[in-house]
Amino acid sequence: MNRIYKLFKEKQKNILSVYFTAGYPQFDDTAKIVKELEKQGADMVEAGIPFSDPMADGPVIQQSGTAALNNGMTLKKLFSQVEKIRDEVNIPLIMMGYLNPIMQFGVEKFCSECKRTGIDGVIIPDLPFDDYMQMFKLLGKQYGIEFIMLITPETSEERIRLIDKNTSGFIYMVSTASTTGAKDCFDEKTLDYFRRINAMNLKNPRLIGFGISNKTTLNAAFENAGGAIIGSEFIRLLGSELSIEAAVSKLMQKIGKSSDSDK
Repeated sequence: MNRIYKLFKEKQKNILSVYFTAGYPQFDDTAKIVKELEKQGADMVEAGIPFSDPMADGPVIQQSGTAALNNGMTLKKLFSQVEKIRDEVNIPLIMMGYLNPIMQFGVEKFCSECKRTGIDGVIIPDLPFDDYMQMFKLLGKQYGIEFIMLITPETSEERIRLIDKNTSGFIYMVSTASTTGAKDCFDEKTLDYFRRINAMNLKNPRLIGFGISNKTTLNAAFENAGGAIIGSEFIRLLGSELSIEAAVSKLMQKIGKSSDSDK
């Protein structure tokens, strides 16, 4: 059973997924970060594939991607790091990155490497839905990989239902149409969007991402979806704290989630 299925089967609410840029702060930090996140209570981890033109990312993630590329991180090297993690980590692992590096690597080769190294799902923010239907959906089934699609406040109900019908795993619910980045709280317009999607009674669980950085925003996501995705705030802490352990601990303190909560 795909670990994403298993997670949502065992825990329907209050799921915490954490994103970091692979190769940041140091080239070989990937395994340390994943293991420490699992140890301190993350339910799922997303490893970002650094890219030179990250159009959906805010300045914090952009800067971490530039640093990771300067450190020498590539998709091939990331796979070699990930394969060493899976024997020690039980939570679902997701790769998140833009379409260009994956196309350059080779889509089927990419899917094969995901299966070989124990990657459970892939998020490609700029993957057109038509391309997903024509190529990626079939390859995902062939290799046991969940391709996670994103929805935003501007996504039509028709498109949301089409995504819900043709995908599994979960739906990445982007909280805002802007780029990634931390927020102190969600405004009423955003909360209305959350409630509108809730009322659609979709078959797939949803995780809310973009803007989750503290207890207030985390709880809003928990109340309106299956869980939350944190990225920019954790990357900022990785860059400012003295160790990976300290960065993860500080994150958990900021969001009011102890390592054994909800377990």
